[in-house]
Amino acid sequence: MPFAYWVHDLSPFLVRFSDTLGIRYYGLAYLAGFAAAAWLLLIYQRRQRSPFGLSEISDLMTYVVFGVLIGGRLGYFLLYQTSSLRADPFALLRVWEGGMASHGGFVGVLLALLVWSRQKKVPVFQVTDLIVSSAPLGLFFGRIANFINGELVGKATSVPWAVIFPQNEADRGLAAPLPRHPSQLYQAGLEGLLLFAFIQWRFWRRGAPRPAGALSGEFLIAYAFARILGERFREPDASLILGLSRGTFYSGFFIVAGAALIASAHRTRPSSLHPSASK
Repeated sequence: MPFAYWVHDLSPFLVRFSDTLGIRYYGLAYLAGFAAAAWLLLIYQRRQRSPFGLSEISDLMTYVVFGVLIGGRLGYFLLYQTSSLRADPFALLRVWEGGMASHGGFVGVLLALLVWSRQKKVPVFQVTDLIVSSAPLGLFFGRIANFINGELVGKATSVPWAVIFPQNEADRGLAAPLPRHPSQLYQAGLEGLLLFAFIQWRFWRRGAPRPAGALSGEFLIAYAFARILGERFREPDASLILGLSRGTFYSGFFIVAGAALIASAHRTRPSSLHPSASK
């Protein structure tokens, strides 16, 4: 007897004013991620795990927001939709149509933090170690929004918990809807909750002070493996590179960068923690 698969019928809007205008869950996901990051930074400061006060956190989060939005948007088109960008450069500005890339967002945040740390005259990797400890929460909210939007769907499957995404099937020109893995939820668990638990454990772990940049390197490697695992269930949304989905291919660079960062941190950099935290 075939399973009665759930048919995705969620609206991308919390409140809708017109066909294209309203309060979208995707935008709320970004707000939730930024708010969670600011909240964690305040906790770190109160627990003497960060030297940055309220005014500095507010300023830092402004840079993070712009880094995520600009980097994620540019990354989406440069890494996944280069042909669309060449055909219609103004598509980059139509943010209401969606399109963000987490790999691009990470690069955008790094560049923003380089600028901020230079202005504040603080070591950049001391800052990145704090930011990566909160990043998985933003990834979690973003993947939940992907599921609500019915985008970035999984591969066809017959597992009992499969979901049918009618709009996605229509956009692909498929006559019969196929049950698919809810890969967005898998990625929310892997890149979001599991990665957050791991990074928080590493952040609060007692012992010798960790050199600045080491936690950032651990995050890059852990994210890459979580992303690669999630990609096994996700329908590729662009052409393959060397037989790999683009998410998997780009994650390979994160593994190399993370390993290099950890090695460099242990050779050259002082503790990433505020001095009082090593008591």
